[in-house]
Amino acid sequence: MKLVRAEVATFTLEAPLAGWAAPLDEAPDPVFAGRMLGDGVAIDPIGQTLHAPCDGTVFGLPASRHAVTLRADNGAEILMHVGLETVALGGEGFEAHVAEGARVRRGQPLLSFDLDLLATRARSLLTPIVVTNGDAFEIVERTTGREVRPGDPLITLRPLAGTAARAELSEAAMVVEELVMPLPHGLHARPAARLAARAQAFRAEIEVAAGPRRADVRSAVALMTLGAGHGQAVRLSARGADGAEAIAALRALLEEIAAEERAAVPPRAAAPAPAAEQSSEPGVLRGVTAAPGLAIGVAVRLAEAEPLVAETSRGAEAEIAALREALAKVAAGLAAGAGSGHQSRQDILAAHQAFLADPDLRARADAAIAAGASAGIAWREAVRATVAALRGLGDARFAERADDLLDLERQVLFALSGEEAPRPQLPSGAVVVADELLPSQLLGLEGAQVAGFCTARGGATSHVAILAQAMGVPALAAMGEGLLKTPDGAAVILDADAGLLRVGPDRAALEAAQSALAARAGRREADRAAAAAPGGLADGTRIEVLANLGAVAEAAPAVGQGAEGCGLFRTEFLYLDRQAPPSEDEQAVAYQAVADALAGRPLTVRTLDAGGDKPLAFAPTPHEANPALGLRGLRAGLRAPALLRAQLAAVLRVDGPVRILLPMVNDLTDLRAARRVVAELAPGRAVPVGVMVETPAAALLADQLAREADFLSLGTNDLTQYVLAMDREHPELAPRLDGLHPAVLRLIGRVGEACAAAGKPASVCGGLAADPLAAPLLVGLGVRSLSVAPAAVPGLKARLRALDLAACEAVARAAVDLTSAEDVRAMVRERLPASGAPA
Repeated sequence: MKLVRAEVATFTLEAPLAGWAAPLDEAPDPVFAGRMLGDGVAIDPIGQTLHAPCDGTVFGLPASRHAVTLRADNGAEILMHVGLETVALGGEGFEAHVAEGARVRRGQPLLSFDLDLLATRARSLLTPIVVTNGDAFEIVERTTGREVRPGDPLITLRPLAGTAARAELSEAAMVVEELVMPLPHGLHARPAARLAARAQAFRAEIEVAAGPRRADVRSAVALMTLGAGHGQAVRLSARGADGAEAIAALRALLEEIAAEERAAVPPRAAAPAPAAEQSSEPGVLRGVTAAPGLAIGVAVRLAEAEPLVAETSRGAEAEIAALREALAKVAAGLAAGAGSGHQSRQDILAAHQAFLADPDLRARADAAIAAGASAGIAWREAVRATVAALRGLGDARFAERADDLLDLERQVLFALSGEEAPRPQLPSGAVVVADELLPSQLLGLEGAQVAGFCTARGGATSHVAILAQAMGVPALAAMGEGLLKTPDGAAVILDADAGLLRVGPDRAALEAAQSALAARAGRREADRAAAAAPGGLADGTRIEVLANLGAVAEAAPAVGQGAEGCGLFRTEFLYLDRQAPPSEDEQAVAYQAVADALAGRPLTVRTLDAGGDKPLAFAPTPHEANPALGLRGLRAGLRAPALLRAQLAAVLRVDGPVRILLPMVNDLTDLRAARRVVAELAPGRAVPVGVMVETPAAALLADQLAREADFLSLGTNDLTQYVLAMDREHPELAPRLDGLHPAVLRLIGRVGEACAAAGKPASVCGGLAADPLAAPLLVGLGVRSLSVAPAAVPGLKARLRALDLAACEAVARAAVDLTSAEDVRAMVRERLPASGAPA
């Protein structure tokens, strides 16, 4: 961290052009005179060049070039509107000297105008100079009633204490931290929305910079336009009394989201489908897999009606009121939708809520309305400017986020028109064909008998793709213009796994697809039907199959999937993204709720795995150059004993079979320290205490740990990272991380042997447990308990039922002598093919 000298409390705007300075009340326009857009002064110009009143960035420059909105370096937003009702000139008489997004210096020319032309064509020459974010700044002095020249003091501002505590900012040092963007998919829509929401809890002014681009953290839209990709260097800065806490909290949230996104990727997922290409096979179109699966149906062209947009303004006051009403209506609909349904739906709609409330978008639209545009035109211009910025980043993933903004544009325009967006009527088994789909359009089809989706544009990482995956509907994207020639009503086979669409398939192809569908459905149904039975091998060897949980609401559905308990309950959700730690009572209620949902099945509570790469705002730790090797897991807990004691006390209050799992344990010193706390808190209660084997040290000392711990649980994600010395966030090395590397398997085998010798259970709760190729190896290496995501439980039990212990031990012995993970996978596929794995 670096400390930067603070600036003075007040801030002066210089006169941007020559003329007579007058009170804003003299403006013959109710919007400006009534200060609907903010307070300021007006200048009756004699000069013909508008200059920058301060250093800042141009963030509003309409096509008519009659107004400029500048954001000063301290966050003040200044609208300079040359004349009144000059938008009607359509740019005639104006010449811009800067572009939107340009960085400008105090006194720099922004635009020139023909004063004689304006005198004959405009309603008035009076030029309002308005501070549009008056909730953040107050005007303490202004110049009126005299002539001013460019560079003369015009308005003196002081930050307001009540909004972002800006009065403190001038006296507080700036905290600056540089880090590498950890998000696997970059700073896209949902992380941007969560960061913007998190920033609201702090009074400091917070900014993110990526290369030459900068963004206010409270603006999700601005964050997206940074285009900050995985592995890119970014700079977090905050000025204010709680600046250090804000930086720590945002860094923690970034790491939390990164961990969630990594966990959401199945281990050793299939390689992404290649980019769409023309197929040489007649009647076959190729695309990029957006959601896997197979479907047979009929092609239905989806052509959505466009909302009507009023071209003429009814006056700024009426248009601003109309836009506010439309935004509120759409926001209410999003809030209602975000409160139910699958998590992906909730996350995406929550991100849309953040975009809708984004200060940048609203400021752009307000400025356009003040310039004479209708509400619809203003909203469209505001959205399209941001869309252009996203698409101009040169990154397909960020360009796909533009669809979310276009979706909101469409919804707000429908609300402004008073119309309801039409809901298409689709036949059963429809394979929807469209140029592109917006998230709201796809959500509008929920409940319909849709067999699949195909789009000419879009991509595999769009929100539509994520929604399709969550809905379990196969989808292809980026299929090209040829898709749009597909006849309406044509029979099709959508094989998203293979990345192709067969149009007008022959009888043999249809029969083959029907057989494949029947086999998949039968296998899934059989897996679900048998999931309630205890996990085990074909020879009767018992293998416990548990669920990894990250929230209270996940417990009951996991039991419904056949989970025999919880092998890993992540407690971080109770701690992260808050200013104070949860109380013992709050934690006890949450843990008991999970135990009740498990109905007597074991609950394994992992103590707080924060610190290092997931710092807590209320328990800051020193900045670490390598957080992966820093104050993580139990290390952080022992450093903050009050937090650890409160959590352990809450766990010990659970009524039911509960176990304590300690993360990031290296040796007996760590284990014994935690056991002493447990013994002090509950001297008469024997609660099993286990350790996570995540470091090579713990694996090598597994014989010692197994003698004193009640169980060992392998965290294969971190273990693989540390054994192979490859950062799982490194953009080049991460794809090479594979828990089936012989070096990792040898350490797993060592843990299995140690547990067998001590008579203690060995389990795996890392991502490797859900890999169908890994299951026989883990069992063969001595693991007798596997904990996976709830949805993976039925398929894993089915996989285990197709194995026997002797075969598993044989492939495990062979695997540890191979030279690479690729060789291990090839050997398992050949000797124990995963025919029982989930489709």
